[in-house]
Amino acid sequence: MTVEKIKAYIDLTRIQFFFVWPLLFLSGLFLSFLRYGGFDWQLVAKAATIALLGFEAGFVLNDYVDRHLDARDIEHDKLTKYWRIFGRKPLASRLIPARNAAILIVILASVSAALILTLPSPNSYWILIIMLYSYAVEVFYQIKKRKQGLPLAQLIGRTDFSLFPVAGYLVNGQPDIVPLLYFLFFYPFAQAHLGVNDLIDVANDKVREMKTIPVLYGLKGTGKWVLGFTIIHLIGAIAFASILKPAAMIGIALGGLLLIAANIAIQGSTTPDSALKVLPMFHIAMLIYTTSIILSYFT
Repeated sequence: MTVEKIKAYIDLTRIQFFFVWPLLFLSGLFLSFLRYGGFDWQLVAKAATIALLGFEAGFVLNDYVDRHLDARDIEHDKLTKYWRIFGRKPLASRLIPARNAAILIVILASVSAALILTLPSPNSYWILIIMLYSYAVEVFYQIKKRKQGLPLAQLIGRTDFSLFPVAGYLVNGQPDIVPLLYFLFFYPFAQAHLGVNDLIDVANDKVREMKTIPVLYGLKGTGKWVLGFTIIHLIGAIAFASILKPAAMIGIALGGLLLIAANIAIQGSTTPDSALKVLPMFHIAMLIYTTSIILSYFT
């Protein structure tokens, strides 16, 4: 494989963020350890691998479904370069054949599913159902946002991301109040995060004729979307924090402060450039959330 091909696959998988998705999944798993016991490093490693491969399959699926529309992009210096080290969308630019991407999706998802099936039942079935639902919803999201009057693609589509830590909890735990509170806490965050991403990429979305939040409601409307869901997220954080240990509660508070600062910046200047500047604050907040939850198990 040539150096250019390797670079293309790095951009396709956004591999520089490889550690983020396992941490999100494991944060749910470690909450289950607190409630049900059963801590085991082998299980942690298996869960991290399931998360990494499963999420990477979703990334590639995202590009595969949108490969033709992505070819219309007029800006590559904003969101594309943030998510992709070499600043390219390999399927849209035909650096990687679509057939190869489809094969990669099948391989990644199949290995992840095979590992899930090694877990005890019914936990394995619950996680497989979430996995299949998430891929279906990802396709729905990519297609529905091409033609809609209301943001159904966004409201339904981000449930997949929000269920990721829930699936991590169900590796070892049972469906109870904890994953429900985590979902109610994380779903508004996912919506606010999506609004920031869309705000950055509004020029490309207009060219693609995508009905994203800025296209539907304008820049100011998107700022209100981000603010509104951040407020709901912070309310959910109060309920979620009530079941957490002190170390995790501190992490939730610190992450919340970062999001407040990000929203102040966005409300002051609701533009793609201002959104790009605060996007890392959302990701740092998520890292603080997940790592503090995991570390709280050991405190």
